[in-house]
Amino acid sequence: MELKKILVFALGPIGGAILGFVTLPLITWFFTTEDVGRIAMLNVAIGFSTLFFSLGLDQAYVREYHEANSKPALFKATFLPGFALLTVILLILLSLGGALSKWLLDIDSLLLSVLIASVLISTFIARFLSLILRMNERGLAYSMSQVLPKILLIVIIVSYVFFNTSKNITNLIIANVASTIFICLIFVWNTRKEWLAAVKENIDYIYLQRLLKFGVPLIFGSLAFWGLTATDRVLLKELSTFNELGIYSVAVSFAAAATIFQSVFSTVWIPTVYKWASTGEDLNKIDNVNRYVLLVVIVLFCLAGLFSWLVTLILPSQYKEVQWILIACLGFPLLYTLSETTVIGVNISRRSGFSMVASILAFISNLIGNYYLIPYWGAAGAAVSTCFSFWLFFLLRTEFSIYLWRPIPRVLLYGYTTLLVSGAIGNTLYGDVLGDYFILYWLLLLLSTLAFFKDELNESKLFLIDKLKMKSIKS
Repeated sequence: MELKKILVFALGPIGGAILGFVTLPLITWFFTTEDVGRIAMLNVAIGFSTLFFSLGLDQAYVREYHEANSKPALFKATFLPGFALLTVILLILLSLGGALSKWLLDIDSLLLSVLIASVLISTFIARFLSLILRMNERGLAYSMSQVLPKILLIVIIVSYVFFNTSKNITNLIIANVASTIFICLIFVWNTRKEWLAAVKENIDYIYLQRLLKFGVPLIFGSLAFWGLTATDRVLLKELSTFNELGIYSVAVSFAAAATIFQSVFSTVWIPTVYKWASTGEDLNKIDNVNRYVLLVVIVLFCLAGLFSWLVTLILPSQYKEVQWILIACLGFPLLYTLSETTVIGVNISRRSGFSMVASILAFISNLIGNYYLIPYWGAAGAAVSTCFSFWLFFLLRTEFSIYLWRPIPRVLLYGYTTLLVSGAIGNTLYGDVLGDYFILYWLLLLLSTLAFFKDELNESKLFLIDKLKMKSIKS
């Protein structure tokens, strides 16, 4: 894929993240902390249902797309089994009245259960239709489909305020349902030629079995990774309160700004490194990229440690803890991104089982950590456990890659990540007491990059100067 197309696809995640900074503070000012926590549980359910009921066939669609004799038939074969299973399960749950909303939100309501089911169905449909846009490289349509629902959500929340509508969980979920159905309808319109053609196709059950044979084993690794990222919120609901879950979900949402870096880097990095490996490029390039990514991770952690107090200026007073918790919440996006530069050996060797083992072991670590830390530390305990577990995930992926492929320099890698994770954990647990000391800690860590990453900083400086000179010459 050309760089221009990659950047167009990246507009969606970037635009969505930016709009999220508008949506989140807006919601925190007009809805209770408990309701914010309940929305977090809804998002957990959305993530699980999309992952599990896809049956791995979404990945099979991507894998088989370019080799399929009939792309509409492929779409129908991959979409229909999971959609039918999800529909049946939701109908059974709705026949039990408010059981679905009771389990997720601690509110026994048939209306809320119907709204939740609507979100799950529309998200599932949108997931598969988005694959059509991706595989046809229709980046602008894909990106706009990510951004427009966020705008709609903002408009609905603002209208609630303007018309003095009741600020309760039902109306908050209705806003989310409306934005989710909106994105689904956009995908339905943008892919109408493809799915209308798929309706006319017959399912080849032998072909479907082959697709399931490829897709179903992928579910286990994906579920392990989902557990690693969702255990904190599930156990906060079970072992603590929706208030703590609300505070935690706001911290996670702010930390999700780092996913912009993660998303753009992964989009560009993965095809590039495979190209290097296939053409026999100098593999030292990979080590150089790893150092640059490590530098960015260090800088982002340090900046969060130095300036996290700024979030208190845009959030209500009951979210004061967010400034400490979000530092540990950076562990997921930043350490995951860093691991993408060190796990290459696992991917090149096609030994994906090792990636699944890393996910499972990190998930178990997070499960145990959350179980023991949440009752005592609440949201802070969940953040600490997840941050440590992603550090373990990063270490395991790195060591497995080295075992399967080639050694990489990792003294600086492990040294700095240990300091970052230790600082994030300490800052999250004791930032309100030792805040000034941690400011000094992050400042010294940031300044240390001037010595250990001198070459990278100089190269970056020269690169920027050259670009500015070229721009001035053209103008």
